[in-house]
Amino acid sequence: MMQPENRQLGTLPDSGPRYNRRCHCLVLQSLMSTAKQTPRWVFLALVFGVLLLLLALILARRMEWNAFILLVYLQTPIYMLHQVEEHTGDRFRAFVNQQIYGGLDALTPTTVLIANIPGVWGITALSLYLAIGAAAGWGLLGVYLIAVNAIVHVVALILWRKYNPGLWTALLLFLPLSVLSFWKSTFTLDPWRHHLIGVGSALAIHGALVLATRRRAAQLRRDRPVSDK
Repeated sequence: MMQPENRQLGTLPDSGPRYNRRCHCLVLQSLMSTAKQTPRWVFLALVFGVLLLLLALILARRMEWNAFILLVYLQTPIYMLHQVEEHTGDRFRAFVNQQIYGGLDALTPTTVLIANIPGVWGITALSLYLAIGAAAGWGLLGVYLIAVNAIVHVVALILWRKYNPGLWTALLLFLPLSVLSFWKSTFTLDPWRHHLIGVGSALAIHGALVLATRRRAAQLRRDRPVSDK
């Protein structure tokens, strides 16, 4: 004879306190693994990004900034939040190396660090400093940096038809901020040279990153054993 099942109708076999504890442990392990893989500077980007956003209105009132200068200021904290999405778990570097270079370690942690701290934080800080101290048009340095980066993420989406790290903040934050900044910049009296310098510097930074990774990938292919080629 078949023994009746000693379970209540509608109760899942893996439900209950023990199952919930196991789920919580798996989630915690996943978060810990992601945290270990995340570069330390990304945590700084999260902290400073939130703090700078909270200080935005206070500084704008105290310093009597106009709308364009405030938007230039916002480039830095907004970019920091973008970096958190992009580099948490070191996933941008993993994506580039796997998707573009076939698993080669072409994009290194050092290259990512240089591109994001001197290359991004430095440019956006310089942009704000010059916009306040010299001419408002210098604020376009930071504006073009986020605009070009947003375009790169959109192009990657079109090419590979899937999510690339940093895509959501590029679409939801970078595009609206850059469009609004460009619109506000039309009310300034700065010459077109600031636009040319802005787009030139943004393309140069992104181009330097591509060139560095391509050179390293070529070197890795040359150094690879013949049996692995």
